[in-house]
Amino acid sequence: MKQELIVVGASIEEALQNGAEQLGVLPEELQYEILVEPKKGILGIGKVPAKLKVCYVADPADLALDFIRTLLANMKAEAVVEMEKTESDERLIKISGKDAGSLIGYHGETLDALQYLANLAANKKSDENDERNYTRILVDIENYRAKRAETLRALARRMAQRVLKYKRSVTLEPMSAYERRIIHSEIQGIEGVTTYSVGADNNRKVVIQLED
Repeated sequence: MKQELIVVGASIEEALQNGAEQLGVLPEELQYEILVEPKKGILGIGKVPAKLKVCYVADPADLALDFIRTLLANMKAEAVVEMEKTESDERLIKISGKDAGSLIGYHGETLDALQYLANLAANKKSDENDERNYTRILVDIENYRAKRAETLRALARRMAQRVLKYKRSVTLEPMSAYERRIIHSEIQGIEGVTTYSVGADNNRKVVIQLED
């Protein structure tokens, strides 16, 4: 998101500081254009303050982080929100604390909704000419995603063995695209079985069947 202001000050530094305070950022985070050079004048006569056009372009990940923090504060949830970079250079927002567990929802549905909203906040265009690249934001609560992924991999292995034993396909419950990818990936490493998806939207399911 891009924010612009016209600010004044006795000097360029003071004008820049005034702009930073109004925008709630550090002076070094601002870009600026000098509209009027300051003049000291003689004995105060002819004195001209500096006039700047300052611009602040917020980092998309910071917008997502601020959104999550504001949302949880409005919910009065006792939780700590932190952000870090992943090995793939994506941004991961981690939520922990007393009320964090209640934000996961059934099979992570509430967590997925939080992640969706965080991505909307991060990638909202300030205008039609905003050409920023898409920034992907991941959100996790109490390491839920890693635990859920392991549960799904174990489920995939167990269902694959059932298919191999009884020679019948197994259809799993509806899952998000993220969870279906985990199942597909795990089954790829098991000889004799394969997977495909059926259904639409939120009712999409993975089917495990014997390989032709």
